[in-house]
Amino acid sequence: MTRVALPVATAPREGAPPSGARTRWWLRTGLPVTAIIGVATFMRFWQLAAIGFNSDEAVYAGTAAAIAGDGTLRTMFPVFRAHPLLFQSTLSLLYRLGGGDVAARLLVAVLGVATIGVVYLLGRVLYGRRIGLVAALLLAVMPYHVGVSRQVLLDVPLTFMATTALYFLARYCRDGGLRTLLTAAAVLGGAVLTKETAIVLVPGVAALWVLHPVLRPGPWPTLLAAGVTGVVAAVLPISLALSGRTSTGQSYVAWQLFRRSNHTALFYAEVVPPAMGLAVVGAAALGLWVLRPTSSCREGLLAYWALSPLLFFEIWPVKGYQYLLVAAPVAAVLAARALVEIRVPLPGLLRRMSPWLLRTWLRRVPRSLRQGRVGRVPQWLGAVRPVRVPRGSIRAVVVAAVAASLVVPSWRTVDPAPTTTFLAGSGGLPAGRETGRWIDANLPLGATVMTIGPSEANIVRFYGHRPALGLSISPNPLSRNPSYEPIDNPDRELRRGAIQYVVWDAFTASRTPFFAARLQHYVDKYHGIVVHTETITIRLGDGSEAEEPVMTVYEVRP
Repeated sequence: MTRVALPVATAPREGAPPSGARTRWWLRTGLPVTAIIGVATFMRFWQLAAIGFNSDEAVYAGTAAAIAGDGTLRTMFPVFRAHPLLFQSTLSLLYRLGGGDVAARLLVAVLGVATIGVVYLLGRVLYGRRIGLVAALLLAVMPYHVGVSRQVLLDVPLTFMATTALYFLARYCRDGGLRTLLTAAAVLGGAVLTKETAIVLVPGVAALWVLHPVLRPGPWPTLLAAGVTGVVAAVLPISLALSGRTSTGQSYVAWQLFRRSNHTALFYAEVVPPAMGLAVVGAAALGLWVLRPTSSCREGLLAYWALSPLLFFEIWPVKGYQYLLVAAPVAAVLAARALVEIRVPLPGLLRRMSPWLLRTWLRRVPRSLRQGRVGRVPQWLGAVRPVRVPRGSIRAVVVAAVAASLVVPSWRTVDPAPTTTFLAGSGGLPAGRETGRWIDANLPLGATVMTIGPSEANIVRFYGHRPALGLSISPNPLSRNPSYEPIDNPDRELRRGAIQYVVWDAFTASRTPFFAARLQHYVDKYHGIVVHTETITIRLGDGSEAEEPVMTVYEVRP
């Protein structure tokens, strides 16, 4: 079967000194890759624990702590929830060694940095060394990847596993080796064990083989690869069956199918392109259009891989900010291809016109300033031939400009300005850790807390080690996460004294004002007394600063 011609790294010339070859490799590849990895590490590790966990982070870290044997968190975070446990089980090893918030985020940040290296390998296999380096640089400073890689979320290890599977699939498209195909299938199965939504990548692979028959393996290799992926992914349903929690698993499926949409259909179009970088998304789209005469199944491999999750989550009622992170490496590679391969005639014209532009500018200088040597500069320039700037230098400037356009928003992600609004998946929850630790140190061990919704309840459970119930959790099993316990009758529970404390937070209140008003009604009705308040410093429109309360703990009495 004929394979698509993909770039293959050239070996050093025969007879070249080994030390010289190593030096050239270090200057051309080793040093740039090391610098890019260094930038990526700094962006993901700087002030990693400045802000505490958000709700999803608390859930995954709490599950890992429960697996590690934490008796308190095991009663609050069930091991079997809506997602597989490969990442949580790995994280539990750190908790057994005494790791905490920082260790959990360090593990995710390491996987985020490792993804940068895989993207370099992917770009090199598909297009060569230069495009691999540029793709790694773009992903290293991409705000979308930087921000999510600083959180304990399943999408970061999923992206690492999926990109690794894509890399081996690209190698298979180049070489046609059965071992490489089976490796890609096994890694893809591991991605499913990381987060079950990785299964949506399979239609992208199927579309590649249908639309590009030259890459299609034979019937037996296809069945063997599908079997490898299925065997690895089957660990999830088998573990559920052996644990006796199959009914809970079915409840999760029903909840995912029938829950209401949390965002509009334009959510991804409004949020993801700015997070990836408009320059990156624009360059990727421009490259697909301008370079279409030279396009091959390489672009099909990347496009189908990214379009499959994009279409799925656009149709799916639930749209999470971090769900499309798996498409970020593809955007980086396609953008790098455009920045390196597109040839624009305009820079060549500017190279020839630069001396003429300089002479024109000098003629505009006032006569009083054009005395002595300055006055002879235009005549001296008239004898100078146009200087041709190397095309590679222009490309380097363009790549640097695109990367620089990503650094500023990435730094805002690393060091965010305090705000009372919050988008799930965009970062940690300000003041949540501090409130939870105050609850752990000051509330009685048997106390129960009521919050506006399940997000703050997860924070109270993880940091405060107290049972917490969300007022907004629906009593309808089809409309709630099966792990959350609803409050069937808040009035009754408050009158009986089963709930002794109430926590109000500004972030949930801004999203659900109805339930925030109900919670405040119960606080007033049952004689709520403020026992603790957490504030953040925000900057006002006139440049001054003010302390804004974002979390308040009330003690209520029947």
